[in-house]
Amino acid sequence: MKIAYARVSTADQSLNIQMDALEKFGYDRIYTEKASGGKDDRPELAKALDMLREGDTFIVYKLDRLARSTLKLIETLDLMKKKGVEFVSLSDNIDTSTAAGKAMFGMMAVFAEFEKSIIYERTVAGLNAARARGRKGGRPMTDKKKLDKAIKLHESGEFTVAQIEEMTDVSKGSLYRELNRRKLGATKVDDNSSEPLQAH
Repeated sequence: MKIAYARVSTADQSLNIQMDALEKFGYDRIYTEKASGGKDDRPELAKALDMLREGDTFIVYKLDRLARSTLKLIETLDLMKKKGVEFVSLSDNIDTSTAAGKAMFGMMAVFAEFEKSIIYERTVAGLNAARARGRKGGRPMTDKKKLDKAIKLHESGEFTVAQIEEMTDVSKGSLYRELNRRKLGATKVDDNSSEPLQAH
């Protein structure tokens, strides 16, 4: 069976060019939708891929109709390969039932692996640079003096969290994380001491 898929990114775009090319090539069933290429939730594409069986052919007008990134594209094409399905991209002259098409697919897989390695290396380099500047994770460290001030304002009970955020530039998340950290620290001290803790 020949299964085709066509997609446009926005509601005001037309599927006509894709539909004309796909009809000229020929298909038994077609799935169409209007959704962004970067969006993972594409129900019609999911249905089309689910319909595929060994020996079928999956057809698109252009590679970017399947995905916006090389990694996502290869992931989708790899799924077809595992199912024993041939893939055709009309505008890109790719047909995996031919030797040239198979070679093109192999090259794309190499580039996808290269892209994955580059992303990984950049992530590691970024984390190492952050650690060298005294940071241990992805979040920037909150100034300790600001945090102490925010805690005191919160303990006074006179201000809302939104007001404290505005007065100290300490985010709600940072404030609550510090409150929980201090609460846990106080609990540990209390567990290890026979004397009651004094409230500050």
